[in-house]
Amino acid sequence: MDDLRKRLHKTEERLNYLMRVKDSPTWGNLSGFQEKYTHLKDSFYDYEEEELTEKIHELEEALTFIEERCEESLSPMERVRIVRSPQRFTLKDILENVYEDFTELSGEEDANIDPSMVTAKAQIVRRIKNKIYPQPVMVIGQEKGHGEEYRNGGSCKPWGNEKALRYMRVAETEGIPIHFYIFTPGSFPVEDYPGAAQQIARNLYALTKLRVPMISVISEGGSGGAEAVGLSDFRLMFSHGYYSVISPEGAAAIEGKIREGEKVPAELIDACADRLKITAADNLRLGTIDRIIQEPILGAKRDDFAFFKQIRSEIIRATDEVVLKTKSLRAFRAYDVKLKKAEESATEEPEIHISWDLNNDELKRLLKYRSQKYRNMAASYFGGQPSSTEAIYRKTRNILFRTYYAFRYDLLRQQQKQMEKVIKDVSGESSVLIKRITTPFTTAYNFISRKPETKKIRPTIERPIIPEELDIWDTYTSPLANEDRTISCPNGPKYGCKDLWIPDLYGEFCGVCENCGHHFPLEYEWYLKHLFDPDSIKVFNTEISSLNPLSYPGFDDRLELDRAKTQRNSANITFYAKVMDVDIVVTMLYSDFRNGTVGAAEGEKFVRACEKARLKRRPLLAYVHTTGGIRINEGTLGVIQMPKCTMAVREYIDSGGLYIVVYDNNSYAGPVASFLGCSPYQFAIRSSRVGFAGSRVIRETTGEDVPPDYHNCRQALKRGHIQGIWDRRDFRKNLYKALLTMGGRNLYYR
Repeated sequence: MDDLRKRLHKTEERLNYLMRVKDSPTWGNLSGFQEKYTHLKDSFYDYEEEELTEKIHELEEALTFIEERCEESLSPMERVRIVRSPQRFTLKDILENVYEDFTELSGEEDANIDPSMVTAKAQIVRRIKNKIYPQPVMVIGQEKGHGEEYRNGGSCKPWGNEKALRYMRVAETEGIPIHFYIFTPGSFPVEDYPGAAQQIARNLYALTKLRVPMISVISEGGSGGAEAVGLSDFRLMFSHGYYSVISPEGAAAIEGKIREGEKVPAELIDACADRLKITAADNLRLGTIDRIIQEPILGAKRDDFAFFKQIRSEIIRATDEVVLKTKSLRAFRAYDVKLKKAEESATEEPEIHISWDLNNDELKRLLKYRSQKYRNMAASYFGGQPSSTEAIYRKTRNILFRTYYAFRYDLLRQQQKQMEKVIKDVSGESSVLIKRITTPFTTAYNFISRKPETKKIRPTIERPIIPEELDIWDTYTSPLANEDRTISCPNGPKYGCKDLWIPDLYGEFCGVCENCGHHFPLEYEWYLKHLFDPDSIKVFNTEISSLNPLSYPGFDDRLELDRAKTQRNSANITFYAKVMDVDIVVTMLYSDFRNGTVGAAEGEKFVRACEKARLKRRPLLAYVHTTGGIRINEGTLGVIQMPKCTMAVREYIDSGGLYIVVYDNNSYAGPVASFLGCSPYQFAIRSSRVGFAGSRVIRETTGEDVPPDYHNCRQALKRGHIQGIWDRRDFRKNLYKALLTMGGRNLYYR
């Protein structure tokens, strides 16, 4: 009877699980099954054992049929509920069942700097016939736990991501692969050092060139929190997992313009989950993951031990594939790995031993393949794709340009620098030699002539001459200056500022309060006219345009409205310009087009700007007039721009470039947590706001209110997130000084 009671209890768990997944007791007559279960439970001892066994078996068979029917019609939101279920497996379950042995690093359970991020040194064993081949690996990922509050639901704080970065570097030092497991709804939005956005950016920047094979496996991938440990050489995803730019509830709140405190309609949440294309099948089709790990019906649970064997097989196979790509001799082993994959022997790893140790040449190939992988992501989801003839022409032109600039800078310029260095060395040596030879004669001559000592004049240091600034009010006047009225400064009660006459404020005063220095927002055209030399702007990438790759309802109309309003095709303007005769490349995110959000088109334009700046040895300026984060309507095609653009930045900086980021107005979320936040030189225009998440998101996530100045650029400076604050009126002068004093010696003017 004890076995029957256990089976009945298991039936109850299955029934409750189904109800949570469907979020409805009426679907599939689940309420009727609940009544049958309750009747059997209440009259358990009223039946004979054989009769009770038969009734429980009937209930189990009926539940199995309902589960199969549910699996066939799972909606995206139901998959989200599966992932969020407390019965689902977690990273600790994987460590205990997939790896032979592991040691958790930097704390255990709640005695941890951040219990939601687990790092462990582990061994995974490959068994080939009677031989055992252990391989050390570093396992890093979020831990949701099974109800432990201190796990924070897998939402990592900045210091948790910093811990992950620390052990990524340990793995690189030891030369062992890294296996990432992603179980997070998103990062915990706190700005305290090291900062949520800034730490994710540091992680991404390091991951771009980490010299070890990296495999990531996604169960629950929530936007930037997933990308903090998500950039890898091979991306796997569980079949019942989800990977999204934002939670369905968050998207529904934005789409429905739900006010804080109001309930979001369940129908809208379900609709947004479907529109965002968050499932494994959707992400495989979009190219943001490489392969799907199939789970049992209605998702794997912590006691599905056969599934853990499958995970071990898939993680070994994925690591083998990454390593084999770097090998010079790999044809037969690669064929064997692919053959196993074709045979769908998911629970059996390839019966060949492949060493995961890489030499220097293989590591170079690994980094090259990683760069190509992310460069090609989302490459077909924006407008302005060239025809085959035009593509050939562009490719030929790029080859010629690369040849020309390589000859000009890598050959001639380097030879010139080498000759200058030799001449300086010879001149220095000869001057010392001549001085030693002539010193006795000079001393004797001075003694004989007995000339009176003259006061030595201190040599003057030649400083670069900064050209006169433009008379900005003679160049461009904001349309806001046409209003004949006054406006109050928001700092008036604190500093006693007087009301400002709008024509003066937006004309002569450049939108700056003459008393307290508060900066009122100005349109991006003001900077185009005032920051750069006259007639020096040459826009490129104009053919690239934002599209609606997910066929998001109503989004095409919104894009058309923005195109008509701005006469531009995307939220990113890329152009060549000059600042006091210094040639630079500029990428500008501006507010008038989808609030400066980043999608596939904006990311592609940013990457091309990095490539052009790298090719021509010019400084790269990222001026952020406004950015609202990653574009929700493009789903993970927007999220993938975070690692893609960060990869381009890393390659540009490694080539010796100068990357300067200047924030203005409001800059939040994904871009700040990736390709903007990884710059070594970040500045903000006074009165701007920089952060990871807005006040409402922080309040809903943490339950705490934040002060009004929480995201103020001065607070960002105190926390060490930016390097300085610039006055708008001094932007041009400060930028010119930065171009002269910052960056390496690989720039064209050095």
